[in-house]
Amino acid sequence: MIAILIRRIVSLVVTLLVVSVLIFFVMNLLPGDPAAIMLGTSASPDTLAALRAELGLDQPLPVRYLAWLTGVLHGDLGRSYTYGVPVAGLIADRLAVTIPLALIAVVISVAIAVPLGVQAARKHNGLFDVIAGFFSYISIALPAFWVGLLLIIVFSTMLGLMPAGGFPGWSEGFGEGLKALVMPAIALALPQAGVLTRVARAAVLEVMNEDFVRTARAKGISENTAIWRHAVPNALVPVVTMIGLQFTFLIAGAVLVENVFNLPGLGRLAYQALSQRDIVVMQDVVLFFSALVIVMNFIVDLVYLLIDPRLRAGAR
Repeated sequence: MIAILIRRIVSLVVTLLVVSVLIFFVMNLLPGDPAAIMLGTSASPDTLAALRAELGLDQPLPVRYLAWLTGVLHGDLGRSYTYGVPVAGLIADRLAVTIPLALIAVVISVAIAVPLGVQAARKHNGLFDVIAGFFSYISIALPAFWVGLLLIIVFSTMLGLMPAGGFPGWSEGFGEGLKALVMPAIALALPQAGVLTRVARAAVLEVMNEDFVRTARAKGISENTAIWRHAVPNALVPVVTMIGLQFTFLIAGAVLVENVFNLPGLGRLAYQALSQRDIVVMQDVVLFFSALVIVMNFIVDLVYLLIDPRLRAGAR
């Protein structure tokens, strides 16, 4: 088990290093001069040169990469060209919105998809299975931002039950902050619930035909007990995989939804940095997104080993 963990950690570190190289060089090869964007088109060449030197943009790319990587390893993500403040503080402030939003969306997605997928597998080829499949196809086809706009029209404009956008801050109370995130979380969760429903249904269907489930039924236990106690726990590996991928997708893919609901989250920060050509913020946010995906996959691999003894035996 220790050897497996060490191999996973080494792979994690190497992957993060390669990704950091790709992110830095791609971001810095994009067209446009951050100094010119900051000073405007009327700036003199001497002023531009002085600002480029101050920002370190006059250094060769390898030197700038090593300086950036050293700063990242020491917790210094640099200063934003646009805001003039440390990027670490910007990301931390925006994560206070994006992380709760993604967690609420995952909870909603799991609460909808797992019971729906399990019951669809139990009623295979029946009416409930058809209804679950219809829900899955429709929810996957609907863009999250369109669902968000529809929710705003119905629950904010027509019914006046929910705020149309904005975030009051957690300092205004947990209830107010949660209320502002409910509709964006639903908009993000519905497409993911459709995917997770299909995965849960397929995984449970496959396990229901195994010998140990048939043996459990032969002992006289109820169908519900056979499914939830024996089939569902053994079908968790693909479901856990999808939940882990969904969490990272919901954080990295919330750009449009955060803009629809005017939420000051990490996705909106990435969009603003891109439009303002703030290279430091862009590369730090993209590195954070990439690291989150890689680390989440690492955690999912460890969860595999914990919930499935067959994988531990195969790894040994």
